[in-house]
Amino acid sequence: ADESDHETLTAILSPLIAEREAMKSSELMLEIGGILRSFKFIFRGTGYDEKLVREVEGLEASGSIFICTLCDATRLEASQNLVFHSITRSHSENLQRYETWRANPYHESVDELRDRVKGVSAKPFIETLPSIDALHCDIGNAAEFY
Repeated sequence: ADESDHETLTAILSPLIAEREAMKSSELMLEIGGILRSFKFIFRGTGYDEKLVREVEGLEASGSIFICTLCDATRLEASQNLVFHSITRSHSENLQRYETWRANPYHESVDELRDRVKGVSAKPFIETLPSIDALHCDIGNAAEFY
């Protein structure tokens, strides 16, 4: 999806499709350290746009101090730690945080409440699967999420 939440159509020539299908049903055999290892190709779509994820998961817009759609990192925390992160956000947790945001059971100020709910300010209505978005590809730590 693009920033207008429209699906993006990509044209692929049929020989490329045929090659991809052939790769999906084949195995790559490599000898590593004297041991023969077998690898399969798995293609996975990671087409979530950050703006779309923020909207459907109830997160504040991209200007939020909570920079990440996968974890609870703030801009400051992310700038100090560019290596190790873990996926800590979930749809059910975002729903719970929304209820806290809506009810404000501890009668906190807006800033205190925003910190408690980690940037959730609207009701999440579609569950997305955690996947690497453009932000994580750009900062080069896409492989560091587990």
